[in-house]
Amino acid sequence: MSDASAVTAAVLEDLRQESDELDLLVAGLSAEGWAGPTPAVGWTVAHQIAHLNWTDEVALIAVTEPDAFAAEVDRAVADPETFVDQAAAERVALLPPDALLVQWREDRALLHTALRDAPAGARFPWYGPPMSVASMATARLMETWAHGQDVADALGVTRKPTARLRHVARIGVRARDYAYFVRGEQPPAEPFRVELEGPDGELAVHGPEDAAQRVTGPLLDFCLLVTQRAHRDDLALHAVGADAERWLDIAQAFAGPAGPGRPRQGDR
Repeated sequence: MSDASAVTAAVLEDLRQESDELDLLVAGLSAEGWAGPTPAVGWTVAHQIAHLNWTDEVALIAVTEPDAFAAEVDRAVADPETFVDQAAAERVALLPPDALLVQWREDRALLHTALRDAPAGARFPWYGPPMSVASMATARLMETWAHGQDVADALGVTRKPTARLRHVARIGVRARDYAYFVRGEQPPAEPFRVELEGPDGELAVHGPEDAAQRVTGPLLDFCLLVTQRAHRDDLALHAVGADAERWLDIAQAFAGPAGPGRPRQGDR
């Protein structure tokens, strides 16, 4: 197995584990639990799983029927502000929780197989730039973790951080410039140094060691920030430099419009 193939296989396994962990949270829920509100305004636990299922399905189209994926992009362009919410709401309305859970399991397994069996070097269309197998799997892991955080918060569950968070952080770092562009701002020309301490004490580092603009803190906190699952003031992240300070105010790892983020804990 080549180095690239080994990396891809590892990301796919991490995606499977992340999905299975969330599955355990929702598998035994009552109807009331599925209907419980999450921190995302207007979204229940069922909406969170429905969104993940819908995104797995459109990712499967991108991987297996790239020409047909153009229709998904057209729908997004026609209604960029609400098409994601509408897709989740339609699925919740059509499927009771037990059927939704089965469909999510089946579709994510199909996507895993399609990504695993894709030819080396394959790239797939997406709502932004085309994605490799590893990039698509990493993006799915990021979304699964982020929406899983919403579910955990709704259920009052504290999840144990894992080394899988390094994938989420990597997307957050790579999406730095996008966070500026989506707000109509010019990103800084110079790279930043990002040093994040993982749950096992190991550092995840990005950027040149001698960079003047720096961000440090816990890996979990950075992931909560870039997925907009917590307010910056509630996190132990530290910025050095005015540009790094600004980035922590606007960072996002996801495509699409800048979200409102989460309120401070004291404001909830």
